[in-house]
Amino acid sequence: MNGLNKGIRKVEAAVKWDPSPAGQPPTDLDIVAATYLASDPYGEPAYVVHFDSRSPDGTIYLNRDSTDGKGFGWDEVLTVELERLDARYARVVVGVVIQQRPAHRTFVSVLNPGFRVREGYSVLAEGDFGSVLGATAATFADFVRDPDEGWTFRDDVRGFEDDPVTFTRSMGGLGQA
Repeated sequence: MNGLNKGIRKVEAAVKWDPSPAGQPPTDLDIVAATYLASDPYGEPAYVVHFDSRSPDGTIYLNRDSTDGKGFGWDEVLTVELERLDARYARVVVGVVIQQRPAHRTFVSVLNPGFRVREGYSVLAEGDFGSVLGATAATFADFVRDPDEGWTFRDDVRGFEDDPVTFTRSMGGLGQA
């Protein structure tokens, strides 16, 4: 790694949405992160971090969790300490899944869903899920370790139409553009 270019070191990924209208079941989105080994960067994740969990080494953790979108500002916030991840990990993908209980939902039925990825005070990406309105889950951040440049970032919203368990197993693949 070049001593002058350390790459991305520590990021915060966040999602937000507005609460369901009165009389409607609550909408619950969950932010998730999956790590991938250098030997299989697009295969099965080595581990997945989501609500009620954290990475085995403490480098990925949930700071804020909401079950209904009634938080102030960003409803779910996840921190990823890329600089501390073991060298065997070459990729981290961050996404969001819509819980399907008590009602089946896609992004078209979620009020004002959005995401943001930042390093310190620098916003790397901010947007919505308008390109994947029929999806039940989506990825929105992809971090890849470059041996010479450190961690790099690619923002690319990709939708999935899977249940939460299937999504977490396949979120490192290609999904739908």
